[in-house]
Amino acid sequence: MAKKQDQGARTTLEEVNESLTTAAQRIEDNKKYINWALIAIAVIALIAGGWIYLRNKSLADAKQDIGKADIALLQGQEDEALKAYEKVADEFGNKTGERAHLNAAILLYSKGEYEKAAKHIESFGANGTLIGPASQSLLGDCYVNLKKYDKALSAFDKAISLADGNENYVPAFMIKKATILHEQKKYADEAAIYQTIKDNYPNYSQMTGFSVEKYLERANALAGK
Repeated sequence: MAKKQDQGARTTLEEVNESLTTAAQRIEDNKKYINWALIAIAVIALIAGGWIYLRNKSLADAKQDIGKADIALLQGQEDEALKAYEKVADEFGNKTGERAHLNAAILLYSKGEYEKAAKHIESFGANGTLIGPASQSLLGDCYVNLKKYDKALSAFDKAISLADGNENYVPAFMIKKATILHEQKKYADEAAIYQTIKDNYPNYSQMTGFSVEKYLERANALAGK
């Protein structure tokens, strides 16, 4: 009986030893993979740290460069300001770069370079309820001057949507849209816009002096109503 117990104990001991040996061997075999994993983690950490540094440096450089452009504009040096804004817009993809796109577009529009202005606005992230819709309105103006009326209508629609019911913005953008529809001889659609302004923004005419009623009557007459 004792002999059987000794054999059982030895068997159990051997099994434990084998398990330990197997585990040790696995660790040894996997060392290279563990080492590679640690190296990979270290590399990722270095890259992340470097990216944060470069991003912060990029932000600082962008702000410094656009500051120079702003100063040139304040001093009336529009050509120099435009070059500086375009340089920032080309080199930086952050918020400062986006502002540079918009400022460049405004200057280009004032110079009558509507195609270039439109390209800059298309690179601008139209967000917010003030600058966003204003940028899209300017884009629409560019397309109107280029006689690309369908694109202009889309831009004004986006401006209206972004303005989110703003009583100053929305009617103004709607009037721009109505003006295009009049040019396209879509008088019924034009009349519908003026009717919407009259119904939803009744104080607009009084605030601006623009006679919505007058243009509504004209559009209805041309539409045969």
